[in-house]
Amino acid sequence: MNLLIIGGSGFLSGTLTRIALDAGHRVTVITRGLRAAPSGATALVADRDDEAAFSAAVSAFSGDWDLVVDCIAFKAEHAAQTIRHFRHRAGRVVFISTDFVIASAGRTFPQDADTATCRTDDSYGGRKRRCEVAFESLLSEWSGWTILRPAHIYGPGSLLGCLPGHGRQPDLVRHILDNRPLHLVGAGHFLQQPVFAPDLARVILATPEAPASSGETYMVPGPEIIESRRYYEVIGALLDRPVRIEEIPVDTYRDTHPDKDPFLCHRIYDSAKLVRHGLPAPATPFIEGMRAHLHSLSALPSS
Repeated sequence: MNLLIIGGSGFLSGTLTRIALDAGHRVTVITRGLRAAPSGATALVADRDDEAAFSAAVSAFSGDWDLVVDCIAFKAEHAAQTIRHFRHRAGRVVFISTDFVIASAGRTFPQDADTATCRTDDSYGGRKRRCEVAFESLLSEWSGWTILRPAHIYGPGSLLGCLPGHGRQPDLVRHILDNRPLHLVGAGHFLQQPVFAPDLARVILATPEAPASSGETYMVPGPEIIESRRYYEVIGALLDRPVRIEEIPVDTYRDTHPDKDPFLCHRIYDSAKLVRHGLPAPATPFIEGMRAHLHSLSALPSS
């Protein structure tokens, strides 16, 4: 396929770029040029918040794309930009949303994408939801898009940590190796399904070959339901260190950190529609994905 990735040098977008190149696809990325694009990709340099520069970069590229993936749309204006530039130039547009679009209260378990109550606030999830609405509002006239709502994404290229107060912590490995306690909201008993980034990349790449996924929204969870504390315990086990967890009371934390509300609920999702529509459900066992993640950080010896 001929792919365009909006992003391309970040965590998920970089993973997607490398996997697509390894699979033999032709990949173009649009980035601000602050980090080098993966070797083998064609790089277009433009800041998407500079509409003139973005439009010029896209217009200078001849031809169309089989797949356009927007990994860095964080507000409705970004989604509108993607729709404006690519609805007539792409066989499929994939928008990477987030499970944070779903309100914390009133969930069913497992929660599917079609019956969820979504956020309407100005949180990260609320803004992502407005991006989704930009696509959904066009369904009657254009269905060449797919929305993916991944759960917590982990894997090489990202920081470790899935729950406050140790979320995306740069020195988490050193913290655990030093036998320091972990302070987790609710003692880490919230359930979730971390998804390995290469698995998510494979879902993205499969969408053009899955006609039923046109105009659809999917939850994309990992294959295992685990307590958030288990995420850290697996890291400790792989590092051969015991993990000691101390509780941060949920109510106290929510009162002082209202922006962290999306973390303070069980995040269990239904991937049945994903499979029913011919897309590959993420399947990497969590311990294997985390082992690869730690290897990428040189935290484990080579074997």
